[in-house]
Amino acid sequence: MPYRSIRDVLGNRPFPTVAPTHTIRECAFIMKEWKSSAVLVVEDGKLAGIFTERDVVFRCVALDCPLDSITVAQVMTRDPRTISPEKPFGHALHLMYEGGFRHMPVVDGRGTPVGLLSAQDALMMDGVLLEQELIRREEITLAL
Repeated sequence: MPYRSIRDVLGNRPFPTVAPTHTIRECAFIMKEWKSSAVLVVEDGKLAGIFTERDVVFRCVALDCPLDSITVAQVMTRDPRTISPEKPFGHALHLMYEGGFRHMPVVDGRGTPVGLLSAQDALMMDGVLLEQELIRREEITLAL
């Protein structure tokens, strides 16, 4: 699992993006619709930042920001740590652990976002492996 490329982990999974001019409320709505705890902020096709549920709580709600007038550009994390889709998934998990963040934008060589990794991806992969193992064990039991 940790040696699989990020491209393999992501597959063709879509990911949510917003423009820097979106309001915090609009971003929260998009996150809700996508069932995602983060959105990538994209400007002119390039990654400008990332905005997460932690940002909503710590940078907006806790500071009593007006959610309908503050733009995501004002509170997003600028220049977040990124990773190439060719890198191993385990490398991304290591960087996320060291940096204390749960999401990592995946960008190509031109800085164009191609995906969004989350710590939950590791759990999803473990779940798939567990399911495969249970099926294998059931097949062995039936064969015996």
